Amino acid sequence: GTTLFVRHDGQDWVLKHYHRGGAVARFTSDGFVWAGEERTRAFAEWRLLGHMIATQLPVPRPVAARYRRRGLVYRCDLLTVRIPGVVSLSTRLAAGALAATTWQDIGACIARFHRAGIFHADLNAHNVQIDERGRIFLLDFDRGRVMPQPGSWCRRNLERLHRSLAKISREGGASFASGDWTALLEGYAGPLLPP
Repeated sequence: GTTLFVRHDGQDWVLKHYHRGGAVARFTSDGFVWAGEERTRAFAEWRLLGHMIATQLPVPRPVAARYRRRGLVYRCDLLTVRIPGVVSLSTRLAAGALAATTWQDIGACIARFHRAGIFHADLNAHNVQIDERGRIFLLDFDRGRVMPQPGSWCRRNLERLHRSLAKISREGGASFASGDWTALLEGYAGPLLPP
């Protein structure tokens, strides 16, 4: 989708316009079928981000959401606070290998979301963000949701991230090795172990 950076009254925001993917995108690039205000994608992501902020998960703070309806179709946008100094995991990997401790931190961060029941519909190397201090954030919770409990969806989330990392590595855009994934899984499992 399209992401724009906005500066207003000394604050930096990110404006995301929702776009269609897959085969439907051939017919409409950004139109969604109207199913009621509460089910618009921007409002759903807005509510999920608010829930995650309340539970102190590292995500961008929502500022505003909107939709524009025309008949049975709507288009929508989401405005969030820009997290200063972050770059995507894919960008960091393009610059060179990461330390095992960074991979462990990524795994531990994902584990926090999973323990809180947060399903990320598109967990990939672009949506994992790292700031200058090494803190990990997750972005883009479109179609994400709160699950009643951890389950097989957690494994599928991790598998999706692994496929993303393997793909950018194959394409020559990342330094990613099997030991990196092992370190990520160690960090993921660490917080789940009894003290």
